[in-house]
Amino acid sequence: MAKLKIGFVGTGGMGQMAHLSNYSALTELCEVVALAEVRPQLAHTVAARYGVPKVYTDHLELLSDAKVDAIVAPQQYRSHQALLPDILRAGIPVLTEKPLSLTVEAGEQLVQLADEHKTLHMIGYHKRSDPAMEYAKKRIDEWKSSGEYGKLQYVRVTMPPGDWIGGADAPLGTDEGYPAIPAEAFPSYFTEKQSRDLDTFVNYYIHQVNAIRFLLGEPYRLTFGDRLGVLLTGESDSGATVALEMAPYSTSIEWHESLLVCFEKGFVRVELPPPLARQIAGKVTIMKDNGNGTPSYEIPVMPNRSAMRQQAMNFIAAVRGERSAPCESKEALEDLKLARDYIRLMQQYQ
Repeated sequence: MAKLKIGFVGTGGMGQMAHLSNYSALTELCEVVALAEVRPQLAHTVAARYGVPKVYTDHLELLSDAKVDAIVAPQQYRSHQALLPDILRAGIPVLTEKPLSLTVEAGEQLVQLADEHKTLHMIGYHKRSDPAMEYAKKRIDEWKSSGEYGKLQYVRVTMPPGDWIGGADAPLGTDEGYPAIPAEAFPSYFTEKQSRDLDTFVNYYIHQVNAIRFLLGEPYRLTFGDRLGVLLTGESDSGATVALEMAPYSTSIEWHESLLVCFEKGFVRVELPPPLARQIAGKVTIMKDNGNGTPSYEIPVMPNRSAMRQQAMNFIAAVRGERSAPCESKEALEDLKLARDYIRLMQQYQ
């Protein structure tokens, strides 16, 4: 098949390290043919570094002139409401960073636009694309279907603050000021403090909120949040208990993110590398014990491919219609509803 022509809207730190560096390496699948960046000096420096032939001052200019099959728009999520409607109305498949937006209301508008214009809007929950997570998900679904290891009864995700950069090279920088882009307003039904708590929560922990649903394969609701903001618990539609440990401790030079899915007679555990670590997949451990006195352990070997690289490959495949996107905007809206519920749970302590 012909290579996809990719356009970039935004080439800041995450745009370069998590996205542009990966798409530029997938030379057999795509070519980055255009970028839009509101900081001219940075735009031309990045374009020269990655060999991007066309540079535009903003997304509207790119949309009106460039011939692209898909767009990667790694913007701050509070800018999504100002930028994405134009892309969605143009009918060009787009990948954005998580979360979908800050509020449920803004998210609903973006989902409606994607539906109306039949535009693929993939959300960059890159953890779903980690080869370890993809492998774990397949095994979990197999166990649920067969019932061989009993009922799925518990999911625990732990992500203490740590070194999420993982030694990745620094992006190209600039001393240019960043022009003002209209930011999504805080929700009117929360106080200023609650709104800032929501902003913090969706920035740091929305990945894990999403990953829990991914591993469960079903919706869940929240049941408890402790006053320190360390533990969040819930229950899935089928009755499984879920726990999100947000900040039980912190580390300075390591990354300790793990996901544990427990059945009655075994578990599937995933340990993930720092989000920006270069071409390192997570680690999967599988324990099975049918009560015969001989439990077994498996540690399958994962490919040397990062979640960000695999995510780029998954987006390209989704644009081509080869497989579904790991997470589209309609499902990502559910994460915002859970985030809103969490802030409401925390109101009891305020």
